[in-house]
Amino acid sequence: MTVYHMHLVSDATGETVNSVARACLVQFKDIDPVEHNWTLIRTKGQVEKVVRAIADNPGPVLFTMVNNELRVALLDGCRAIGVPCISLLDPVIHTLAGHFNVEVRGQPGLQHELDAEYFERIEAMNYAMLHDDGQHTQDLNEADVILCGVSRTSKTPTCIYLANRGIKAANVPVVPGCPLPNELFTANAPLIVGLTKDPQRLLQVRRNRLRILGQDDDATDYVDPDAIREELTFARRLYTSNDWPVIDVTRRSIEEIAAAIMNLYAAERGRAAE
Repeated sequence: MTVYHMHLVSDATGETVNSVARACLVQFKDIDPVEHNWTLIRTKGQVEKVVRAIADNPGPVLFTMVNNELRVALLDGCRAIGVPCISLLDPVIHTLAGHFNVEVRGQPGLQHELDAEYFERIEAMNYAMLHDDGQHTQDLNEADVILCGVSRTSKTPTCIYLANRGIKAANVPVVPGCPLPNELFTANAPLIVGLTKDPQRLLQVRRNRLRILGQDDDATDYVDPDAIREELTFARRLYTSNDWPVIDVTRRSIEEIAAAIMNLYAAERGRAAE
């Protein structure tokens, strides 16, 4: 079997270069290269060390570095050993600089500065954790988004993802026979979104969950097909009666669910500003 190597070089945490690499690699069937991650590369000595490592395991190099001296050192080093080296940020940065007619700062790690936006994300993360699964409903009106759904409709991970984008998200479970908090119906500031799922897929997810927990999956309505359909029908009626937008999360990743919610949230804010 052929072993492929790929080197991901960044002057910061490497999140951007890793995300782009994964987005590109999924387009190639049966290609799963060994990834070499080089983060916080901010000196010429570090670049030289990276180039030597690349020479030991040659493979394409993707990088996100804004310091021109370090970029040139990496490009020259890769050229000398004959491996492709691609800057992911150059086309975007130079296009924006030309359009805005401004100079590029060339300072690494600016997206991770401890600025107001950073602390907003931390606050949103704390809010999501504190208001997970219907907890602390007394201040639900402070949320940006509230997610409702039956068990295993990806409420919690979606809230955490939204929080990482600076959106304060709470989630409230929908359980037939259990009253929902009054604060959910009196909240007028947040966008409330109902999540639903294909019954068969939900059944599979719940069975897998019980097996992981080592519990019997035949002794509970939690995995009874008829009970699941009733739950979903109850939830759908709830969403419709309150005119809440609905997102079907079946076969959607957390990122895709969150993107759909952020689109709804942006549209809602746009209407509120009119």
